[in-house]
Amino acid sequence: MCTASDYLSKYYYFGRNFDYEISYNEKVTITPRNYPLKFKEVDDLESHYAFVGITAGVEEYPLYYDACNEKGLAIAGLNFDGYADYKEVSDGKVNLAPFEVVPYILGSCANVGEVKDLLENLNIVDIDFSKELPNSPLHWMIGDKDSCIVVESLKDGLKVYDNPVGVMTNNPSFDIQSFNLNNYRVLSNGTPDNNFGDVDLDVYSRGMGGLGLPGDLSSMSRFVKVAFTKLNSKSSEDELESVSQFFHILSSVEQQRGCTLVGKDSYEITIYSSCMNTEKGIYYYRTYDNSQINGVDMNKEDLDSKDLINYPLNDKQNINMVN
Repeated sequence: MCTASDYLSKYYYFGRNFDYEISYNEKVTITPRNYPLKFKEVDDLESHYAFVGITAGVEEYPLYYDACNEKGLAIAGLNFDGYADYKEVSDGKVNLAPFEVVPYILGSCANVGEVKDLLENLNIVDIDFSKELPNSPLHWMIGDKDSCIVVESLKDGLKVYDNPVGVMTNNPSFDIQSFNLNNYRVLSNGTPDNNFGDVDLDVYSRGMGGLGLPGDLSSMSRFVKVAFTKLNSKSSEDELESVSQFFHILSSVEQQRGCTLVGKDSYEITIYSSCMNTEKGIYYYRTYDNSQINGVDMNKEDLDSKDLINYPLNDKQNINMVN
């Protein structure tokens, strides 16, 4: 289970928590403009926009979890088990397997408006990457500095939702998650009024405006918690302060080992958290075992190359001893 969010200060930031019990040797991967992108049912892209993000450490094909391109468009794919429904190949459609959605959109589209045009003819098809790697049930949050959407392939068709909240988690579908926020409209970052008439009630603590804010790790609760945190977040326009604030937003719903049991001696954890400065093309991340923020700037690489550029995740804790 995972959580995605965006954040706007001077620049547009986009990222996610990747919550799972297994790591697939993730790495930061830059796909340059001339790396040939192969697809099962649509024409290959021999040249395209460059993009950077985290991929699974398997084979040569870049299996992206989340990424942004050089135009400032960002995508994250999150688990959507029990709801995602992939279709058969249909003539006249843009037929993409789930693992092809991120590279095709980021390679082809410069902004959310162009994505919406593409989605009018998109068909997400049930074609596995390989026998060893069958499809994952996914839905996608897609954003740029001007707008954000959620894309879900359901039994009754492809749904595209405007996402003014700028967050996404997992089940249920986005329309239900969004409606559930109505149940928390009384929450605030201030001190609540006393509505008990003449009864003298004490404001015995700061933060009482948030009483009732969910604190568990279920997907609906994380949606509410990260939405409240993000929509009340403040920072200056300074890059370091903005990036730091973004990671604090994600930290509000991170998963600690031991709190979510998924099997015998197996626990879901936040394997990594990411933050993309989509306008600068910088991919920041930190991992469960390394809380230091690391960064990869795709514009410091040869973006006209034909070869993938990979950086293994720095997963060892880096403690700054000051004496």
